[in-house]
Amino acid sequence: MPRLAREYKECDQHEKAYQSQDAIFVARKRVVGSKRQKPMRYTRSVGLGIKTPDAAIEGTYVDKKCPFTGNVSIRGRILKGLVISTKMKRTIVIRRDYLHYISKYRRFEKRHKNISAHCSPAFNVKEGDVVTIGECRPLSKTVKFNVIAHEAAVNAKTGKKTFRTF
Repeated sequence: MPRLAREYKECDQHEKAYQSQDAIFVARKRVVGSKRQKPMRYTRSVGLGIKTPDAAIEGTYVDKKCPFTGNVSIRGRILKGLVISTKMKRTIVIRRDYLHYISKYRRFEKRHKNISAHCSPAFNVKEGDVVTIGECRPLSKTVKFNVIAHEAAVNAKTGKKTFRTF
């Protein structure tokens, strides 16, 4: 872990209230004789083989709902989906396509579900990208997932409603 921030960098201030991470005390006293210093930015590993992004370790954003820098644990389902909307603040809509079998006709029909997920500022997500989301505690009325990995769009020309399985 050589990438930890040793000196304090001012957090991004875009809200009315002062933004600071809950786990970091900004005005701590520096002890002269101590060998080991705690880092000035709280980051953690989500686990499950998911790498913490560099933007979360070296960034200056404050997000209490981020799985890497906030107070949210990932447990339960891990899903993949296509981003179809990024219009909300720190929340994206993901489309998951699947096939449903109709036994009477012995055929499959195409179906889809839209899932709202919290997107940390560590990820620069655009429409058409493929993201991996992990289940967490309910963050709002409709948001129960968090973005944990991001893959850039391979083909940007495909429409929002085209059927795509993973």
